[in-house]
Amino acid sequence: MTHGESGRIDGPDSFRRSFAVSRETAERLIRYEALLRQWQKAVNLVAPRTLPEVWHRHFADSAQLAPLVPEGAESLVDLGSGGGFPGLVLAIMLMERQPLWVMLVESDTRKAAFLREAARVTGATVEILSMRIENAETQRRVGRVDVVTVRALAPLSRLFGLAAPFFAPRTVGLFLKGRDILGEIDGARVGWRFDVELVQSMTDAAGQIAVVRNVSAKTEG
Repeated sequence: MTHGESGRIDGPDSFRRSFAVSRETAERLIRYEALLRQWQKAVNLVAPRTLPEVWHRHFADSAQLAPLVPEGAESLVDLGSGGGFPGLVLAIMLMERQPLWVMLVESDTRKAAFLREAARVTGATVEILSMRIENAETQRRVGRVDVVTVRALAPLSRLFGLAAPFFAPRTVGLFLKGRDILGEIDGARVGWRFDVELVQSMTDAAGQIAVVRNVSAKTEG
């Protein structure tokens, strides 16, 4: 990934240069941006102060996970999708690379309605579940997947409790995290076993991507 002189991705042109995506992918994201700005007036999809920087703070922040999705992955679940970050952006980014079954789990019915419309206008193939992550029915519908993605949902210690039911032995978790990640890792090790690799965020100097594998709960005794 490369940046312009400012280091900021301020629109579709700099996004295309940074991520080497096709014009079609950029056009899908342009439609996504227009819809996001339209719906934001009624539904709080992103923090209002970040809306002027949607290409950097939301599209690029999500898109940087695409190279970390393993080749050959067939299924991805995004937990707490909100406005579609990172799950819907990844679905759009990976459409031309590999067939991927993407599920977006978002319990807020208005946000889920936005996701359905965004999927329609972008042509992204996704399944949207307007259900709570921890519900047994959600876990049954999703099952075990190859990739679990999350942004700004919960600390790792709680996040593993939500995400573990979707982990198979080969599953990789891609979790967008902030400056407190080392403390979160220490806290999570009390109740969980896991392997984690940290990758520096390309969009936030204080951010890290936690690449997580082999998640299992520690049992008492």
